[in-house]
Amino acid sequence: MKKFLGLICLLCFVLNVNAQKFKTSQDSIKVFYDKIFKSLEVAYLHKKDFDWKKLKTETFQNVNSAKDFKSSLKEVKVLLEKIGADHSKVTYQGKNYGPSVEISWENFSGQWMTKFASKPQFEVKVLDEKYGYILMPNISFDDFSSENVHKIAQPLYDKIAELKTNNKLEGWIVDLRFNTGGNSAPMLLALYDLLGDNVVWGTLDGDKKLINSTKMNKGVYNQGEKKPSYIKPSGELIDKSKVAVLIGGLTASSGEVTALAFKGRPNTIFIGEKTLGKTTSNMVVTLPFDARMPLSIGFDCDRNGNYYDKIIPDIVVSKQDNFDDLLQDKNIQEAIQFFTKK
Repeated sequence: MKKFLGLICLLCFVLNVNAQKFKTSQDSIKVFYDKIFKSLEVAYLHKKDFDWKKLKTETFQNVNSAKDFKSSLKEVKVLLEKIGADHSKVTYQGKNYGPSVEISWENFSGQWMTKFASKPQFEVKVLDEKYGYILMPNISFDDFSSENVHKIAQPLYDKIAELKTNNKLEGWIVDLRFNTGGNSAPMLLALYDLLGDNVVWGTLDGDKKLINSTKMNKGVYNQGEKKPSYIKPSGELIDKSKVAVLIGGLTASSGEVTALAFKGRPNTIFIGEKTLGKTTSNMVVTLPFDARMPLSIGFDCDRNGNYYDKIIPDIVVSKQDNFDDLLQDKNIQEAIQFFTKK
């Protein structure tokens, strides 16, 4: 009898734990999606364009059938696609949930594909003893503190400054063809000598009115925060030097912001192909359960307040890359022609 009662108690315990687990999962889902909708309603760039009550009802109907929290995350993609938030996603336990980006890989050269597969890193070198070459890749990280941005940016800046100091160069090439995004602060701080003490980019609201400008001054990257990012500059600025900015079909997000920083700069040309078109400013929303969501809150603009859906090159070059011999790269050949014109 005692053994029988023990089995009944054990069965009741298991059923109760399972019921609690299911309830906890549904509670977790509700807490999670409540925070997503609150963030969207308050901060999303196109928040005025949607019936949030209706969207919330639809979303919760869909997630009600989810067996657990993780399986409910597939609804994030559905929701973000409904509202056209193609520059947003939810990151949870190392995985991304959101709209997929359609890339036409046939539009890229074999040389580009090979270099891209190698996950190119930051490069600085002299070409033909006359021209500075900077490959600025994507730079992504989670610690946005001033100290960490400085730690990342300073070594990059120092390499460019060393090239500037030790060589008499006739022009600079900033290669953004592999810059798929991340955080623009260390990218632009590294390029400080070329950009100088200026407004480098800004943010427009949904009505395309300027709401924020990002400035650099004496190596400080100021977006209005209490403790801005910075580098320690050395030597003279080269903000009047000729610069060719190389862009392509996968130049995106912060890569496009880096390109935008050179718009309106004198002695500057853009070469390559039009960019991907992720020119919206994002804030990172902290969600429950250590999840994060980059959320579009404005349009990116150049120093003069101009918005670009995609950045269009001044000189179009398509599928004529050469990373084995950069002097045979058509984009770089066009840059050198620009440098040598009087």
